[in-house]
Amino acid sequence: MTPGAALSFGSFTLVPAERLLMRGDERLRIGSRALDILIVLVSRAGEIVSKDELVSQVWRNMFVEENNLRVHITSLRKILGDGPEAQQYISNIPNRGYSFVAPVTRKESPTRADGQQPTIARLPLPRLANRIIGREAVLDQLEGQLPEQRLLTLVGPGGIGKTTVALALAQRLDDGYSDGTAFVDFSGIATGALITELIATAAGLVLASTDPLAELANKLSHRSMLLVLDCCEHLIDEVAAIAEELITRTRHVTILATSREPLRVAPEWVLRLPPLDCPGPDEKLDAARALDFAAVQLFVERASASLGGYSLSDADAPVVADICRRLDGIVLAIELAAGRVDMFGIAGVLESLRSNFDILTRGRRTALPRHQTLRATMEWSFSLLSPAQQAALAQLSVFNQDFTLAAARAVVSGESGGDVEECIIDLAAKSLVVVDRNAYPVRYRLLDMTRAYAAEKFSVAVSREDASRRHAVHYRSLLECAAPHEQDAGWVDGFARDVGNLRAALDWCFSPGGDAAAGVAMTVAAIPLWYHLSLVDECLLRVRQALDWLERQPDADQQSLMRLHAALGFPHMRAISGRPGGAQAWTRSFEIAQKVDDVDFQLRALWALWVDRTNGGEPRAALERAEAFCALSERSADVSDQLIGERMKARALHLLGDQPAAESHVRRMLDAYRPPSNGSHLARFQYDQCITARITLARLLWLRGKTEAALREIDDMVSAALAAGHNLTLCHALSDAACPVSLMAGDLARAERYTDMLHRRTHDHALDVWHAYAECFEGDILIRTGDAATGVTLVGEALDRLDRAGFYLYHTVFQSILASGLARIGQELEAVALLDDALARCRSSGEAWYCPELLHQKGKILAEQASRPTEGRLLLQRAIEMARDQGALALEARSVASLVTLNKLVSAV
Repeated sequence: MTPGAALSFGSFTLVPAERLLMRGDERLRIGSRALDILIVLVSRAGEIVSKDELVSQVWRNMFVEENNLRVHITSLRKILGDGPEAQQYISNIPNRGYSFVAPVTRKESPTRADGQQPTIARLPLPRLANRIIGREAVLDQLEGQLPEQRLLTLVGPGGIGKTTVALALAQRLDDGYSDGTAFVDFSGIATGALITELIATAAGLVLASTDPLAELANKLSHRSMLLVLDCCEHLIDEVAAIAEELITRTRHVTILATSREPLRVAPEWVLRLPPLDCPGPDEKLDAARALDFAAVQLFVERASASLGGYSLSDADAPVVADICRRLDGIVLAIELAAGRVDMFGIAGVLESLRSNFDILTRGRRTALPRHQTLRATMEWSFSLLSPAQQAALAQLSVFNQDFTLAAARAVVSGESGGDVEECIIDLAAKSLVVVDRNAYPVRYRLLDMTRAYAAEKFSVAVSREDASRRHAVHYRSLLECAAPHEQDAGWVDGFARDVGNLRAALDWCFSPGGDAAAGVAMTVAAIPLWYHLSLVDECLLRVRQALDWLERQPDADQQSLMRLHAALGFPHMRAISGRPGGAQAWTRSFEIAQKVDDVDFQLRALWALWVDRTNGGEPRAALERAEAFCALSERSADVSDQLIGERMKARALHLLGDQPAAESHVRRMLDAYRPPSNGSHLARFQYDQCITARITLARLLWLRGKTEAALREIDDMVSAALAAGHNLTLCHALSDAACPVSLMAGDLARAERYTDMLHRRTHDHALDVWHAYAECFEGDILIRTGDAATGVTLVGEALDRLDRAGFYLYHTVFQSILASGLARIGQELEAVALLDDALARCRSSGEAWYCPELLHQKGKILAEQASRPTEGRLLLQRAIEMARDQGALALEARSVASLVTLNKLVSAV
């Protein structure tokens, strides 16, 4: 067949060289495979072409089911109008194949403009080495867009899988373009002069004129073709100009481009390819749940290929999830990491990634050179940057979390503010900086791999030390400027996302080449932030670090010392190894505050020392601290400090057993207290003061016999604490009111719900003491519901931990719970001994509020013993009298009920 020849049959004209089928003057849309089949059959009209031969010519080097061939033959017959009533073109010869049976005539192509249009074979699409994972939704979206959007650019960082998605999409759409798909890889060329020629070659065209772009556009003008232009970023301007020209001058050509930045031409539609889905850091994972995430699926499949078989275990699931998160869901990085499992093991890969990304250096030999190692991918991107952009990217690596444009301006040197903004915009366009436009102000970040690579690119002109210093200065200034407003609504929201950068700045400050004095100032300024975010352990670590340096200085700043010691004492309800007691730290802070006459910090210290004595089970000493607080609060600039003193006295009086006086003080506080609009009391006194007062009120309501009101109070209190979003306040409300009041009221369903909440909250935030409380409450529920043996073990172990921590608040209550369990499993003597110990502790400390219940419990045990019923009756009578004296109607009623039951039993005998 001569080049450009046209084959006519019926009303149709077929031009194989131009992949064109026409009915009269109308060009018909026909799938690429269907057209290939038609060309083979028409060119051999009258011959029988076997099915195997058809498949081998149309689907070269591919295995295809026979059903695929039948589908395309059916499609062809519909296009040609083939049928029983119409002219027949294609005949099925049973067991032999197909034959084109209509008469065919040959003539020159009607579309040739110059009488000669040489062509060459189109280059085939590259084959995908592996199946596509996690991109089905993206491919579906793109498949729906391409008919409408003729120029579509897939944008994303190196290694995210742009080429793979483009090839998969081209395979899906190939049949929708009668002239098929042409794939052009620009990664191997360094000059834009070759772009037009490469496109023409991929499309099966030969260019001969002095204006190749115009000739290419002209030859494509009557074609229906998908052009895939891969790896455009290093030729971005030239590719953009050519793509715009081709889209403008053709009607049925669609362009799918891949690049690390958009082409930025008028008809372009951009899709930024997202990373693969990864499990979040708080996900509770087993193997089945982990495999719901595409990143984990990819890792497991590639690891299996590397190892000759691998199945994800429940034990490995969280480790693999962590690997995928650290690699930001980047496809290439996950594949490279999975390929190193054979050498390092799963845990070894994760451990290596914690320090660097050097293990990601062995890819498939058949991969594109820029994708064979992670470093090659990064070097390719870095080489395309201008010197200013390279310097900016290196300096941005000092941010270990996202950052604002203002922070970038403060850190990046050698550029004016406007130039830095332009660099950030360009780096984001090139997919080297990730943009979060949902934040206000807009925030930016580097992927972990990009950060690790960029950190190596500091030079003599751009020093890492200088960038780190500017980074630390910026965040110190940011925190210090915010200090006067640190309790304003929304303050935490504005700084919570900068915690990572705060850590990086402090690490540099206390490094050998850093600025420790700046680190101390930054630590002091950050203390409210850490407590607002409930980052207690981190605060302690940083405060100790600052104190270790500051206390060695001859002219140590006293205000800083005072604040650091106060911060060290804040979480003193917890047992933390290697740390002096909270009372010691607060006493030191109080002494410094007196020395510099700082009333605010004297009040904070007195409050903390009151808490210390309360938690230590010494309500008499606690009342003394509360009274000292009340006296000093008259000098305070904050008049509500006097009301906080009322709350403190109410708590102490409640524990001492004076319930009417306690109720009077706490109601006085709640009636008059209005929390500051800026929330300053949360920072000064650790908890929401209104909710803390309601804790005491709920306990008093139950003791005073108002059970329903007490239960409503704890429900409302927990809801308020949840709404406030402050975990310490919530755990305080749960441990001191919601759980114990529910149990004392006998509402086990409510108690179980709140105990479970306390258990989870304290476990997640490592709040040791309250976690022990949760276990005591859980043990109480087990004892009451018939599993006394397990409950006794749980409460006993929790009590031991509380003893070791020196935490004795409610110790007597937990001894009472343990005693009830011992009595149920037949260990009455041990139970009585435990109750005697609790009563002795109460006499020593003055903690009287629970004494009636301890006497009641002991009296019941003794009354059930044949030899001691009288002694038991006397103890019950003492319990009734003591509860009545305290105004504790609920405890009085319990003892009265037990005494009535005992008297009935005695009368019956």
